[in-house]
Amino acid sequence: MRILLVEDEESIREALRLNLEMEGYEVVATGNGKKALEYIGGQHFDLLLLDVMLPEVDGFSITEQVRLSNNEVPILLLTAKDMPQDRIAGLKKGADDYLTKPFNLEELLLRVGNLLRRSQRVKGEAPELFEFGKNRVNFDTYEATTWRGEAIALTKKEAMLLKLLVERKNEVVSRNQILQAVWGYDVFPSTRTIDNFILAFRKYFEEEPKQPRYFHSIRGVGYKFTWGG
Repeated sequence: MRILLVEDEESIREALRLNLEMEGYEVVATGNGKKALEYIGGQHFDLLLLDVMLPEVDGFSITEQVRLSNNEVPILLLTAKDMPQDRIAGLKKGADDYLTKPFNLEELLLRVGNLLRRSQRVKGEAPELFEFGKNRVNFDTYEATTWRGEAIALTKKEAMLLKLLVERKNEVVSRNQILQAVWGYDVFPSTRTIDNFILAFRKYFEEEPKQPRYFHSIRGVGYKFTWGG
């Protein structure tokens, strides 16, 4: 899970980054609201953790701008103000939760975890055992059975990409979202690399690979898993 942390107090920002990373999250951090909007415009995040008082663009304004195009990503606001009207203003602009400074670290981590779990349930998190058509995939063991009854072993990257597409079934998943969710920032595969994964999925799971039912490439946009089950 990728979290954008926007906090202008460096000591708080670094402490939060460290603790979130210890929980297993990938964290991108900045202390500047304008920079935060640049990150949001070019990357995929599973949660936004925003301080309200920020240089250049404040947390309320970031929330408002994000909600113009994205109603799904959870937003947790942090603020030193404890006035009811401030909490109401943040929630009205589209925040999902609100925490007042100074806060208890354990409470913050619990709220982050709850928001992420709720978000995944809404998106339709892929079950560990998933069947489509005559195909069956075990995301725990990376084992699959094809429509021919053939048992295959998926690579970790294949399983991660397949799970991402299944979770976003019937939606176009952009190349950037795939890069960040499957490859992270260590390696930047070419579009051809992702195409080869899609071709492999067609070979495994499509009865007619040249006329795919499930795995589609949307030219110039991304990739889509189509399934009505």
